[in-house]
Amino acid sequence: MSDRHASDDNSLGAHGFRVQSMVEDAEDQGGWVSLNNLSSPPSAPSEVPAAPALDSLQDIGAKSGSDGDRASSSEATGPKVAYTSQGQDRVVQGLLSRGVVSAAAVAAATELKQQERRKEPLWRVLAEDPEVDRDVVYQQAALTYAFRTAPIKERPPEVEFVKTVMDSLKEDAREQLLALHVAPYGYVQDQGTGMRKLVFVTDDPMRPDLLRIMHALELERFELYYAPRTAVRKVLDEAYPRKNEYLERIRDSNDDSAFDLGASFESKENTLLDEEALEAEISRSALINLVEAVLIESVRLGVSDIHIYPNAKRKTEIHFRVDGRLQHWHTEEKGHPEALLAVLKDNAINVDRFERDTAQDGFIQRWVDDTLIRYRVSVLPIANANPDVRAESIVIRVLDDRKVLTDLAKLGLLPFALEQFNKAIRQPNGMVILTGPTGSGKSTTLVAALSQVVSPEVNVLTVEDPVEYMIPGVRQIQISHKLSLEAALRAILRHDPDIVMVGEMRDKATAELGVKLANTGHLTFSTLHTNDAPSAVSRLYKMGLEPFLIAYAINLVVAQRLMRTLCPDCKKVEEVDALLAKQLGFSEEEVAELDFYAPGEEKNCPTCKGRGYKGRRAVAEALYFSPAIRELIVDAGETIDEDGIREKAVEEGMLTLQASARELVRMEETSLEEMLRVTAGEA
Repeated sequence: MSDRHASDDNSLGAHGFRVQSMVEDAEDQGGWVSLNNLSSPPSAPSEVPAAPALDSLQDIGAKSGSDGDRASSSEATGPKVAYTSQGQDRVVQGLLSRGVVSAAAVAAATELKQQERRKEPLWRVLAEDPEVDRDVVYQQAALTYAFRTAPIKERPPEVEFVKTVMDSLKEDAREQLLALHVAPYGYVQDQGTGMRKLVFVTDDPMRPDLLRIMHALELERFELYYAPRTAVRKVLDEAYPRKNEYLERIRDSNDDSAFDLGASFESKENTLLDEEALEAEISRSALINLVEAVLIESVRLGVSDIHIYPNAKRKTEIHFRVDGRLQHWHTEEKGHPEALLAVLKDNAINVDRFERDTAQDGFIQRWVDDTLIRYRVSVLPIANANPDVRAESIVIRVLDDRKVLTDLAKLGLLPFALEQFNKAIRQPNGMVILTGPTGSGKSTTLVAALSQVVSPEVNVLTVEDPVEYMIPGVRQIQISHKLSLEAALRAILRHDPDIVMVGEMRDKATAELGVKLANTGHLTFSTLHTNDAPSAVSRLYKMGLEPFLIAYAINLVVAQRLMRTLCPDCKKVEEVDALLAKQLGFSEEEVAELDFYAPGEEKNCPTCKGRGYKGRRAVAEALYFSPAIRELIVDAGETIDEDGIREKAVEEGMLTLQASARELVRMEETSLEEMLRVTAGEA
């Protein structure tokens, strides 16, 4: 944001910052130069417009005292950030004019700002609303205050370049920039002066304290550009992986005796565990460090579940579930399994460490990377081949609210399924049912669906066991031994609901109550455990519901699975078994003409870490209850004609699970192997 001239052109400031010599002059005006493109830098990206005329840095507090001697108003290109009232907040006005935020969200942010007497601009308060896309708000702010946008997703900087620039700074300055999510991006040649400027990217270039920090670096010439936080964080994580201090403590420890329980753990007369020795071992810091390391690492690796259990060799295995597949992470060999399990149970609320013969449920909370993470803990006694071990299995579900999707379009549903889903949830009443096995993403889809219909004008109630994700604007009821699912549903009928979500219809009583809600003017969401959409109708019929109730209560049944998507950076074309492809529904022409992709084998791939897959998306069949489908159900005799319902739905445009998976293979988003794993045996 400032051009500074020094006598030595190869120096970047008073700290001996010498990285300009590593690059050549840009050949084109506005050309980017970085370590991965020294000889022929590309021309200025279209996303980065010509440098606008901006106000003085003094207007955002970056220039004071001696700063005025170093930067003139002609050199400084910082924007003016003014604290404005609601009616004058240009960022909010821009968001409203684009239709990317609602008037209700702005009103709520205004009320919150007034209640808490907050001094920051309204748009910053608005960005904290979980229903508002933070990146959209900050991008609008950057546009309003004339900051340019870096095409970081299309053209990320090289890790070597980022490290070279950052390592040339003093340690305290580097740590400040890392904490504020600021990364070097490259060089750009100023179109006016022809001089090179070092560009830094950040998600919040409007922050006044950031400008002060940047000027304190005494760089010759620099400019701040906007980029989404996730993109900047990815760059910084590759260059400077976030430290897990607990893992480092374990690695740095040379005291093997901290884990060595020795003979004191076993009685000479029998093999029962000595409780006093166990207590002594639990107090060892190494075990505590291991537990905390597991909790932190699981969040950073995107783990959905942590599995911890002892094996027959008296060792404790730790596995992580990533993208739906379990992967071995660590085997603890130095301590008695019960010691590590006891530390975990001690950390969990509502779990009794001394109870080893019954199932228990509890939870843990930790702040990880400035985010409150909740861990749902399930403890279950298990058999073990070694009688010396009182074995228990602990499974921990990692609940990270940052992963919650509030936009149905981001689930990955194909266009027809998404259209039918939106059509069903816009009805004033009726039922939407999600089906699929455990771990198929039903809860995620329900949260996204509820988020589409929540507003201050409607009373939204949910009945869950347990409540996993908190949904703003929704009153969520937790099932307990004092409040059963059936009792909660009956109470809801007297609680003036508009929209109701029932975690699962488990029996006839709860199914009847759900159908009653749908038939009495309420939009109702629920789940069932069935393999496909038509079988959900049969399941309800077998529970004892009348066909005409089923036909006219339900708007939509969605059968869902989660399918891993190929890593975009290392996926590769593969030769497929033609017979297998035909069995999965591909025609001979498609087998001959299509490029089928497989997971790559790049062990050092920065995107997928060598797994070959990155992320998952929903694959679904959406059975919308059209008049023809309702008629088929009402006319059912002793049994529901599932095949007839499926055929009619396909005629009306429904894609079955396997047909949807074939589309993803055609789109080069997943592999034939993954399709076979997820949809084998499906229609």
